[in-house]
Amino acid sequence: MPAFGTVLIDHDPQQKRIARLVLNRPERLNPIGNGTPGDIRRAVAWAEANDDIHVVIVEGAGRAFCAGYDLAEYAEGVGTEGAVGDHPCRQEKTPWDPMVDYAAMKGHTDDFMSLWRCRKPTIAKVLGYAVAGGSDIALCCDLLVMADDARIGYMPTRVWGCPTTAMWTYRLGATRAKQLMFTGDTIDGAQAAEWGLANLAVPAAELEAATQRLAQRIAGVPQSHLAMHKLVVNQVWHSMGLEQSQMFATLFDGITRHNPEGLWFRRFAEVNGFKAAVQWRDSGQHIPQGDEARARVAELEAQLAAAKARL
Repeated sequence: MPAFGTVLIDHDPQQKRIARLVLNRPERLNPIGNGTPGDIRRAVAWAEANDDIHVVIVEGAGRAFCAGYDLAEYAEGVGTEGAVGDHPCRQEKTPWDPMVDYAAMKGHTDDFMSLWRCRKPTIAKVLGYAVAGGSDIALCCDLLVMADDARIGYMPTRVWGCPTTAMWTYRLGATRAKQLMFTGDTIDGAQAAEWGLANLAVPAAELEAATQRLAQRIAGVPQSHLAMHKLVVNQVWHSMGLEQSQMFATLFDGITRHNPEGLWFRRFAEVNGFKAAVQWRDSGQHIPQGDEARARVAELEAQLAAAKARL
């Protein structure tokens, strides 16, 4: 099985016309690290170059699709080899440079969109969670099949995030996209299907069979026909301004991570751990803003300095 860092891809063992692209960090619910977006893009390129493949199933190893960006890396500042320094998406310099952040995150957005640009149809098979950045990956796929109890949403819209792919509006329409983005709530697979976000929602035990049936049905269509139909539909979204929407969303995402509220979230995570920061974010209690956030940042930075002095 070809491996690209954090993902695997290969032919389905029963059907060579189907590829299985697997997000492969199951011990952490397949979080997105710095290398994951590029790994996805390289895996998609492998499928594109393989003449046998007609359709790609995208899934997560283990019990979840993807739980979003690795907050231990992006919020606490801890990478796979320990503490990391200044990062384009987590800048410590003052003032921060929005274009440095934008370049890094636009690269991630473009990598995720390789699933959307791929000439071959892509199907997201969602078990467990496809949340935060994981929902970006799922919604860049052409079709979405979910377990009826799986969860999808973008909780960081409450603080420290804006969905860079901007897919919620295009997939759901403005009213329901606003509801999810204003609240940061998630919905289950059954509701996603009712809203038209998911193509299918089935019991978790039936998810593999349902996804396989859909993929096999598509796999019987000539590649050229699939490519033409996908180009026609994608062109509609291009005409509606998808690329411009993604430009704004990706720029705004950087702002949410470096404005007073975003800096508070990061400092809170550094002091208390990302689980505590996420618990606050998702609890519904008010998130510090403006001068309150600035004051709390100062308090948290004093705690960090005191802890560093004790080392």
